[in-house]
Amino acid sequence: MHPAKIVDLFAGPGGLDVAAEKLGVMTVGVEWDASACKTRRAAGLDTVEGDVRSYGPSDFPEADVLAGGPPCQTFTVAGTGAGRRALDEVLRFVKRMVAREDREEIDRDLAMLEDERTGLVLEPLRWALEAIDDKNTPYRAIVLEQVPAVLPVWEAYAAALQGEGYSVDCGILRTEEYGVPQTRKRAVLIARIGDEQVTLPRPTHRPYRKGVPRDAGDQELLPWRTMGEVLERQQKFQVISNYGTGGDPKARGRRASWEPSATVTGKISRNRVVSLDGAELERFSLAEAGCLQTFSVDYPWSGGDVSQQIGNAVPPRLAMHILCVAFGWNPPDDDLLQSLRTWRSVEASESKDIDNAVLAEVEYA
Repeated sequence: MHPAKIVDLFAGPGGLDVAAEKLGVMTVGVEWDASACKTRRAAGLDTVEGDVRSYGPSDFPEADVLAGGPPCQTFTVAGTGAGRRALDEVLRFVKRMVAREDREEIDRDLAMLEDERTGLVLEPLRWALEAIDDKNTPYRAIVLEQVPAVLPVWEAYAAALQGEGYSVDCGILRTEEYGVPQTRKRAVLIARIGDEQVTLPRPTHRPYRKGVPRDAGDQELLPWRTMGEVLERQQKFQVISNYGTGGDPKARGRRASWEPSATVTGKISRNRVVSLDGAELERFSLAEAGCLQTFSVDYPWSGGDVSQQIGNAVPPRLAMHILCVAFGWNPPDDDLLQSLRTWRSVEASESKDIDNAVLAEVEYA
């Protein structure tokens, strides 16, 4: 068992925590959403239900690693004036926090923002700086992830953390390049205290490109994984999605079972699943949607709006690669990656706390 412990802010249903626990790293997650907390508790994950802003490093003295994926809806709509203004506000606050301006004054100004969620993306930086200033014990590593639009914030974080003695790298990762059977882009920051260089994890699989065969491209990389590989369906199928189409039926996306899934979102239950001859098939169950995110088929999704929990989660397989870099370890081997296929121990699997057959039939909220 590795002695590290992660405090995971905005922890959601447990994607990063699942990967950490499989790596032998203890975690505690702070999450305000009651349904996500219910899932976490069903999975046996240490959970504090509450607002991240009400806590700080001193509340988790044993945690020496900081992780988080703060909500950022206010500046993730590309090209909107309001989104650009919110992003500019956040970047100004980053500079003020690094300059150690009076915290009460900063908090008053944050309270005046048009949307309070704008300030939530600053919470990991507050925790990191408080660990340095108040505890005099910097987090040994910091891991942050969110949608690609957050990259300018992570770049500002990177400059700030480098000034505090961290080695940092940040950029956009494509999930299918790490064996996730789904095309999804994430802005990721990894920081480690000290001068040893940190570099984002190297891809293990080829990038997916429409119309390009799986066996084409860099032969040192594995082919991208498909939906058919991880879902136990007896026939080939196509998924028809309205995501990003603006309701235009001509713009509906299509992915076949021999391709990766499109980005799994909270609206995945709206996707039609059809046979190759066009016959309607059962839509993805909660368990199947979780598998596309690389959660195990037996993961105990609980509470309400489970499809949204799944869509918002960090893919555990990607998280495992990220955490190995954060700790300076070798990339996860096949045994570790395969361990993600089952969440519970054999003993737990024999218990009656959750029935997989029932789980697979649960309707989306």
